[in-house]
Amino acid sequence: MELIDAVKARHSVRKYTDKPIGADKAAALQDAIARFNREGGLNIQLVLEEPKAFSAGVWKYGQFSGVRNYLVMAGPKGKEAEEKVGYYGEALVLLAQTLGLNSCWVGLTYKKIPGTFTLREGDVVHCVISLGYGTGPGIQHPLKPLENFYEADGTPPDWFLSGVEAARLAPTAVNQQKFKFILHPGNVVEAKALFTMMGYAAIDLGIAKYHFELGAGKENFQMK
Repeated sequence: MELIDAVKARHSVRKYTDKPIGADKAAALQDAIARFNREGGLNIQLVLEEPKAFSAGVWKYGQFSGVRNYLVMAGPKGKEAEEKVGYYGEALVLLAQTLGLNSCWVGLTYKKIPGTFTLREGDVVHCVISLGYGTGPGIQHPLKPLENFYEADGTPPDWFLSGVEAARLAPTAVNQQKFKFILHPGNVVEAKALFTMMGYAAIDLGIAKYHFELGAGKENFQMK
């Protein structure tokens, strides 16, 4: 499965089996994490076989069960780091999908378990991402019309619409989808977070930007 295929196949999964993530798949994730941490200045960490963060009774919202593996999305404070968390986190989510794993972005409904990860000075945990073998593939979240997600003068080129369509499939906090892509002259694209009372807008924008790049092809545009 290619990453662009994973965009269409991947849905949020909250219930998992007890099948462990194999050493080869964990190694592929760790290699990507090391590369993304270098590129983005983040401190993403993979936690394996740790059931307490999502233990039964901790949170009633979200209805998670069987979660034993997750990504700790840590890094500096601020909107710039939050956007990178979304961008590189979604790269890991889609990589996991190509490896046959399911996932779910998690903002609040988990516990931070001492000793399972380390933080550098100034780091915070922005969110986590559950990983593993789901009891099912998940379902497609409701989608707003494509026109809600872009602005362009005249008829936009196919590559731009393909990018917007991929971004339209991006997971966002409580499915708020508060982002827009604006096409400027010279194939310059501006990605814009829209106002929301729910938070996580910068992370959501990073997720959407990664999807847009996959759909549009990075060679076709310059991101503003």
